[in-house]
Formats: sequence, C-alpha cells, structure tokens
Amino acid sequence: MDSIQNLLYGFEVALQWENLIFVFIGVLAGTIIGMLPGLGPISALALMIPITYGMNPATGLILMAGVYYGAIFGGSTSSILLNAPGVAGTVATSFDGYPLAKKGKAGKALALAAYASFIGGTISVIGLMLVAPLLSKVAVSFGPAEYFALMVLGLTAVVSLSDKSLVKGLIAAVFGVMISLVGIDLQTGTPRYTFGNIKLLEGIDFLIIALGIFALAEVFVMLLRGSNMAKQNKIGSLKLTKSEVKEIAGPIGRSSVLGFFTGVLPGAGATVGSFLGYSMEKRLAKDGNTFGKGNIKGVAAPEAANNAACGGSFVPLLTLGVPGSGTTAILLGALLVMGVTPGPMMLETRPDVFWGVIASMYIGNIFLLVLNLPLIPYISKILSVPRAMLLSLIIVFCMIGVYGLKFSTFDLGMVIAFGIIGFLMRLYHFPAAPLILALILGAMMEESMRRALQISNGSWTVFLDKPISLTLLILAALSLFLPLVFGLIRRLRKTTSKNDSANL
Repeated sequence: MDSIQNLLYGFEVALQWENLIFVFIGVLAGTIIGMLPGLGPISALALMIPITYGMNPATGLILMAGVYYGAIFGGSTSSILLNAPGVAGTVATSFDGYPLAKKGKAGKALALAAYASFIGGTISVIGLMLVAPLLSKVAVSFGPAEYFALMVLGLTAVVSLSDKSLVKGLIAAVFGVMISLVGIDLQTGTPRYTFGNIKLLEGIDFLIIALGIFALAEVFVMLLRGSNMAKQNKIGSLKLTKSEVKEIAGPIGRSSVLGFFTGVLPGAGATVGSFLGYSMEKRLAKDGNTFGKGNIKGVAAPEAANNAACGGSFVPLLTLGVPGSGTTAILLGALLVMGVTPGPMMLETRPDVFWGVIASMYIGNIFLLVLNLPLIPYISKILSVPRAMLLSLIIVFCMIGVYGLKFSTFDLGMVIAFGIIGFLMRLYHFPAAPLILALILGAMMEESMRRALQISNGSWTVFLDKPISLTLLILAALSLFLPLVFGLIRRLRKTTSKNDSANL
C-alpha cells in the first residue's frame, strides 16, 4: 500500500502542468537526439545542466530523465533504417532490424521497436517503484570479483552464439578487448598500445568504432555489390499479426526483466542489457539460426532490454547515489548542482524528486509511444531516398558525429579505418557483436579484476572463494564449451549414421 500511496503522490508531482510540458519536451528532444548518430544522451544531458540550473529539482530531473530514456527509445530508428546505431544501447537492434528493413519490413521493425521499448520501459518503472530499496542492497553486495565474473559471462554468452565459427567469435572478442585497452592505464599512468601517438592517450571512443564497424562498413558493402543497390522504398505494414504478437510476448517479457536487473548493477547499463537480452533469446529460440537475418524476436528482445535497463539504472543513482553509467553520472552531477544529494535518505528528504521522476516515466513512455507510432510512415520515407544520396548522407552523418566528439581530423581517419575493418569482417564472416561487447566490457573487466586482486593481495582464488563469482564463472565456462560439446556430439552422430547406412 505504501508503494501505491507514494506513486499517487508522484503523479501529483508529475501531472503538474509545467512538469507535463517538460516530460514532453524531454522525450521529444531525446527521440530526435537518439535518431542522429553521434550525439548521444551524454552530450545532450551535459548541455542541459545549465538549462536546469535554478529549476525545481523534480522538474529538472524529470526533463533530463526524459531526454535519457527518449534517446534510448529513438536510437533504434537509425539502427533499423541505416544500420548506423544512434546510441550504443541500440547496436544489438541493428542485427535484425536492418535486415528487416532491407526486406521491405521497415515499418514493422520500427513499430515492433516502439512496442517493445514501451513495454520494457513500463516494466522497469514498475520494478523501480516496487523493489528499488531491496535491489539497491543486492547491488551493493556485488564486489569487484562478482563484477568481473558477470562481465566474463556476458562476453562468453555472446561469443558462443557466433553463427559460423566459435573461433572467429573469440578472435573478434579478443580484438575488442585489445582496442579497449588502448590509452593511459588509469592505475599506473602508463601509455598502452598508443605507438607514441598522443591522440591515442585517451583511448578510442566507442562511437568511432560503432559507426565504422556498422555504418561505414555497410556503405562499403553496398558499393561493392553495385548492381544490387536498387532503391528500397517498401515500408511495409505497421501491424503485427496475432502469431507475431504471441511470438514476441515471451522475448519482450524475459528481456525486460533481464534488462532491468542488468541496469541495477552499476557499470552495466543499456548496452550490456541489450546484448544480454539478444543473446538469451537467440539461445532460447528454436529458430535461433535465423537471428541476424531479420528475425522479429531479434528486434523485440534488445529493445525491451535496453529501455528496461535505462529505468533500472535509476535504482543505484537514486537509492545509493552511485552512477551506473556515464549518462547517470551526468544526472548525478545535475542533482548535486540543484542541491539534491541522492542516497538512502532521498526517499525521506526529497520524495517529490524520487516519486515524481518515477511517475513521470509512466507518462513519458506513453508520450513516446504516441509520438513514434504515427511518425513511422514519415520516418520510413528515408528508404525512398535514392541510394546514392542515402549513402552520402550516412557518410556525412558519421563524419559530423565523429568530428563533433573532439573536433579532430585524426578521429575521421580512425572511423574510416574501422569502416574498412568492418568491411573485411563482413567479407570473411567475422561476427561484430563479440567485438563491440568486448570493447564495452574490456576496460571494466580489467578494472574489476585488478581491484579484486588488490583486495586479495594478488590471490587469484578471490574469484573462486565467493559463491556469486564462482557461479557466474561456471556459467561462463558452460556457455562457451557446451556448444563445442554439442557440436562434437552432432558430428559423431552424423558420422555414425553414415557408417550404418554404408554397412547396410
């Protein structure tokens, strides 16, 4: 009953006319920002700190939260239509969303992303309302050893789902980890893998790699195919059949729950949640071999997971004062500027901020659904643009987005280099998902591993002594080696059946 009363109080705050206006402005701005590769919610929120200064803290956080989950919601558009992820959390959506668009089902893919995002976001808000205090205690119990084991599990789960070859998946993952280690070692101050180039001291930005591996690589593939570059102007129906609704109901529900719990863990966030949701559904699906070729479950799962993770990331922020990602770190800074200190006492000292933001997320998700569904036929018109012009626009958006990071021409050369690498990966059938996830997790894995070893005075048994980390590492080993065992068993059965038929 307390939760219901608190939520009703939150709606009293969120339904004030100025807060309603700022919810709408936030989700609209976030949707547009998410659609444009290169901007991202972090830079947008950073620019909004001066705007929210002097606002009522509840109103300011409602506005900034709307931009955050609105950007995750809108980021699927460029992933589906252009294979150029607008934000990191929608990279996994492009795996099946873009193939659907190429089949003339862009409208269905965008509608599916909107529905899955709405349901995932709503489930996360319910979870945030009901179990935030309990989950904050669980998140605190995760130490460096547990985080390292969790990230190893996430990485091995994606690697094990490599379509063609587990070896190629491992190579891609190792390459991603190597890239993540480029730059200054934060613990020792030693440059690593910079080859004497001072422009690599800060590492290689994720956006450069993502746009190169996906967007520019797709441009190169289209140019190579030449004759197949016919104009694609089929948007397709936005309606989902009863069988399709039944097919995606399970993936959306499971991925929403998984995404929410992933978001609760500081450092995981929407990107990790979307990859975990995608890999889980690919493993569970009977038609898992069609993932990456335009399976609707491959769009529903990551979209539900990333929006649920977005809501889950507010648990450590509001209840512990611990930012779970770069975006929530900006939100933490904004709250401190507004004179609000997040933490265990926030529920008592500033209930208007806490419950007002939660209630505004219900309203914001409805606004997002109402905004996006009617606009799908118009947004999809981008597929009617002549292909030569479309390729030029993709290149321009990529270059503007990358150049806007540091205003460096060196970054432009880097994105072209990664575009060529992505193109070669396509030609030789190396999966992109393990590389991208390893890039995201690599630095965090190393940091967690080193902290755990420091705590244990260099003893590697720290990862085996704790039940949670041991369990996660066992699951990681099983996820990696069970496909090999099953593949060997299948080959033995085929060989045995061939021998039996030959003897007959």
